Amino acid sequence: MPIYKSIAVNSQTNVKIWNITESYMELLQNVELKKESINRVNTMKSELHQRGFLSVRMLLKAFGYSDFDLFYDDNGKPHLKDGNYISITHSYTFSAVVVSSKPVGIDIEKQRVKITKIASKFIGFEACFFKKNNEDYIQKLTWVWCIKESLYKLYATPGMSFKKHFMVIPFGKEKNSTAAWILDETNRQRFEGLFLEFEGFGCAITTPLI
Repeated sequence: MPIYKSIAVNSQTNVKIWNITESYMELLQNVELKKESINRVNTMKSELHQRGFLSVRMLLKAFGYSDFDLFYDDNGKPHLKDGNYISITHSYTFSAVVVSSKPVGIDIEKQRVKITKIASKFIGFEACFFKKNNEDYIQKLTWVWCIKESLYKLYATPGMSFKKHFMVIPFGKEKNSTAAWILDETNRQRFEGLFLEFEGFGCAITTPLI
């Protein structure tokens, strides 16, 4: 399937989203992988994860890159050899890649009731904005989780807590962006969190305020 959605977040940041409808073999035949990537995909127990991994390589192609342009640091954060920043995500039947000249993070999550069971682990300051009985409770939890997960990917520093170190100003359907912070022991950084929804999924992109 071609690109599901392309988004120009700003002049420096672009997102591409893929709807994974292809089989594992269809995807594999359309990408070229370095040896470590072949080993990695072969050890994945779930075909869904394999297809997610390969669809990300299809997105790299759409950006003009290949698997050979991508590498990971000791914290598991992806990097591009040309110095541009990249963040990667996939969830069930969707994957996404964002490329920017500035630090950036992205996350896709399927909206599920399951998120209510872990809310206490990632909701801190934001708790005062939520009402558990509201019909949009799961939706708003997903928004906050996605933004915090994208901040985590952007910062990629061991020991960070979603509840303690990341803060999001909750928002409603009338607005698709909000402010978010990384509150490290020695540092406080403010970011913009952009959010969109499609086919039961939520997607957040976080970028530094320019």
